[in-house]
Amino acid sequence: MFSAMVKKETLLITRDKKALALLFIMPAIFILIISVAMRDVFSLSSVSFKISINDMDKSKITKELISNIEKNKSFDIVKPKDAQILVIFPKNYSKNRQKAKLDIKDSLKSDEIELFKAKLLKEIVELKLKIIKARLMEFSDEAASALDSVDLDSKSLFDVKYNKTEDIPNSTQQSVPSWIVFGMFFMITPISTIFLNEKKQNTLQRLNSMNVSISAMVISKTIPYLIIAQIQAWVMIGVGAFIVPLFDTPALHINGSVFAVILLSFSLSLSAVGLAMLIAVSANSSEQASTIGGILSILLGAIGGVMVPKFVMPQVMQQLANISPMSWGLDGFLDIFLRGGGVFEVLGDSLMLILFGVVTLSISIKILFKRLST
Repeated sequence: MFSAMVKKETLLITRDKKALALLFIMPAIFILIISVAMRDVFSLSSVSFKISINDMDKSKITKELISNIEKNKSFDIVKPKDAQILVIFPKNYSKNRQKAKLDIKDSLKSDEIELFKAKLLKEIVELKLKIIKARLMEFSDEAASALDSVDLDSKSLFDVKYNKTEDIPNSTQQSVPSWIVFGMFFMITPISTIFLNEKKQNTLQRLNSMNVSISAMVISKTIPYLIIAQIQAWVMIGVGAFIVPLFDTPALHINGSVFAVILLSFSLSLSAVGLAMLIAVSANSSEQASTIGGILSILLGAIGGVMVPKFVMPQVMQQLANISPMSWGLDGFLDIFLRGGGVFEVLGDSLMLILFGVVTLSISIKILFKRLST
């Protein structure tokens, strides 16, 4: 009997082409669009500034400095009227008697100005080191060669960590987990539609009159969606790994354990199905279930870091994100894709998701039992 009920649910799901399209095609399209659209936002090295240079010194040093600036992809040399920043090298600049002047022409934020200053400073310091080396060679080749070991690249100078992460995620590492998580929670729509149709047709009452337990009804509906969710997760990973790179965007790599991906995706799907089932048994119509499910999914996604990455949120919002199951799933996937984590690293998030799924399914069974008994 139970296997027949699982087969029935599977047939109902596979016949609903629109629901399957919602679960597979929509997240895949979003992954592609968001990854490509946000690829430069997640890479500070790709930030460029429109600048204009006024060389009043006209010395050999300023000419070489300007030549280096022009070769730097971070600087786009334009006419003064189109520039965000006007860089002025005054007279006697090469003799260290004057400072370079920056005239901010556009409404740049303070952090953008600091980033520009850091990039320009790198060019100035590198040129000054070159000049010092040339002068030292007149006295000591050994002292001059020692300057070659000076590396001004930020990755060689700093070991930066963000929230226990060695680096911030690129656009693909952020978008693929986000839409795996968000896509799974879209199960609310097909589950509630099928469930409420059976309720209208008195299918549930007939099964109950045949002494089919409420638990069997709920679990038989859960199993096919758990399987679909696993397929969904690997399809999304495939999009990130093989399709996104075709658009000059970083590919997704599973830097951690494949077993960790399996454990986390199962745990996440259980929590998504549990929440979907809870909404389905509580709603009185498909429209009501879709509205509640849609609003709740968007709210959990916004809080949990799906809409806006957690690392750019204020500290208060990052703490608030911990109440969302989407945040647990997203953190787990980032542990795997970004930090090379294994089963142990995602175990805590997985257990939280499993607990959430079990609790919501248990509540769903009690609500359904109460409704069929009245």
